[in-house]
Amino acid sequence: MWRSIASNSISILAIVLFLLAGLILWGQRQYREAGPLEAAICLKVDRGSNMIEVSRNLEDTQAISSGALFRIGVKYAEKDNDLKAGSFLVPPASSMTDIVGIITDGGPSTCGTEIVYRIGVSRISTQVRELDPETGRFVEKMNFDPQGDVPAGYSTYHSIAGTRYRIAFAEGVTSWQVVQGLNSIDVLSGEVDGLPTEGTVAPDSYEVRSGEQRASVLGRMVAAQTDILNRAWESRAEGLPLNSPEEALILASIIEKETGVAEERGLVASVFINRLNKSIRLQTDPSVIYGLIKGQGTLGRGLRQSELKRKTDWNTYVIDGLPKTPIANPGRASIAAALNPEESEFIFFVADGTGGHAFAKTLREHNVNVRKWREVEAAKSN
Repeated sequence: MWRSIASNSISILAIVLFLLAGLILWGQRQYREAGPLEAAICLKVDRGSNMIEVSRNLEDTQAISSGALFRIGVKYAEKDNDLKAGSFLVPPASSMTDIVGIITDGGPSTCGTEIVYRIGVSRISTQVRELDPETGRFVEKMNFDPQGDVPAGYSTYHSIAGTRYRIAFAEGVTSWQVVQGLNSIDVLSGEVDGLPTEGTVAPDSYEVRSGEQRASVLGRMVAAQTDILNRAWESRAEGLPLNSPEEALILASIIEKETGVAEERGLVASVFINRLNKSIRLQTDPSVIYGLIKGQGTLGRGLRQSELKRKTDWNTYVIDGLPKTPIANPGRASIAAALNPEESEFIFFVADGTGGHAFAKTLREHNVNVRKWREVEAAKSN
């Protein structure tokens, strides 16, 4: 009898262990396999939240099949104390393993609310936008001049968990405009001591933290431009009439201000390189303008003949070679164009009325292009 009971107990224990092992294997598969989520979602994790609240949220949105299994997996992976606050993009069919990695690895928020401060050549704006997880596109919520009236409700976006802040500097902004822009951004702190040397900050998009020092952001911009310039200088074309990276930066700034058409940068660069090689004055209006206002805002009108004749260190109609300093902060593409220009015989260009330019090898060709441009201007004024 006792032998029978012992035998049955062993059999039952074996079955229980077998079922338990099967249950564990099933749970591991469920934890690692693709989940039931059909469309991407933006998962918001508030500060002070915990894995129980997150698992319930995931269950409610049908991102996971079992909140209990999710919590067990988190516990087993020893990540139950690694939850990060923020707004995180969860792609369709994400496994529980994937989701745990997304919300515990500590990277930047990948969706939700983003406030973008745009520092342009002629204006500054603040844009609030939110990512639509299904389309992967941002939807604009508001856009305004931070130096004017601030829309009602703007301040509430700062209290949303995971709100990200980004500053987008346009190519061709001057150092004065950079500092003015930094000073207008409400989430930054501290002061900027003086203006950075013209041309030495990289116009780009920078993610910033609330409370970050303005000087810190500016330091990142300067470091980025130094790296871009050094790399471009190392891979420059042979035989350029440029003696230093600083001269390359000056030329790049002129290219940046002369054309807003990306495909033209190489040709515009070739015109200036050809002029330098032939000892022809550059005769570029943007450098003349810089000599008048030193990059503080925009001129807002055309140049006068007296200004074209006035000698400054930047008036390339009256001085030989390059101006004294850069006239703006050029972007990566203009620096690349200055150091690896296209090959051409062009030494003239003028606007063609389409946003681009007409290029010419001779003065006769150039004069024809100038007449066409004046006809376009006259037609616009009528």
